[in-house]
Amino acid sequence: MTRVIGLNKRPFRGFGGIMRPVAFNVKEKPLERDISIVEQGPDGHAGEGFFATKLSDVVGLARKNSLWPLPFATKCCGIEFMATMASHYDLARFGSERVGFSPRQCDLLMVIGLISKKMAPVVRQVYLQMAEPRWVMAIGACASSGGIFDTYSVLQGVDQVIPVDVYVPGCPPRPEAIIDGFLNVQNLVGKESIRRRNSDHYKKLLESYGIQ
Repeated sequence: MTRVIGLNKRPFRGFGGIMRPVAFNVKEKPLERDISIVEQGPDGHAGEGFFATKLSDVVGLARKNSLWPLPFATKCCGIEFMATMASHYDLARFGSERVGFSPRQCDLLMVIGLISKKMAPVVRQVYLQMAEPRWVMAIGACASSGGIFDTYSVLQGVDQVIPVDVYVPGCPPRPEAIIDGFLNVQNLVGKESIRRRNSDHYKKLLESYGIQ
């Protein structure tokens, strides 16, 4: 006679008869109502048929979840970025489904790898071709500080030619670190005022790099 032990267990018939049951899926799955796929909206005042909030919060929410990255990869850190974009880590789930290679269509410049001094004008030109608002990530030790290449021909950090918003250390950084840096960019984008790009502080920042 076969006994049924629990809903998720079934008996195992061995050489000498029925042996101990094997359990499958012992952890209860969460109900669909407990799963949230939409982040919390901006602060505001809600009523019947309306929701009032600041324009900056709405624009920031839209921008942070639709960043279009432009990877400027020169060395081995670019391989880690490829892994970040692949299905296992899936950077697209954070709103960066489209990776572009046209500066005029992207708003996040990801400098990945070593930048030589001969390459610096090219990075600067790519940055200038991007429309405002634009953000920059320095991914890896070489892009952040020159890394182990402390020599006359290597730029000791891409922030010597363009402003950088987020640094991701590592040689090379793991995909988890790149995702963490990207989430920090999203946090900056979501909290940025729509008037920041026209502020005197931002204009002085660009002037310090010789950018008008």
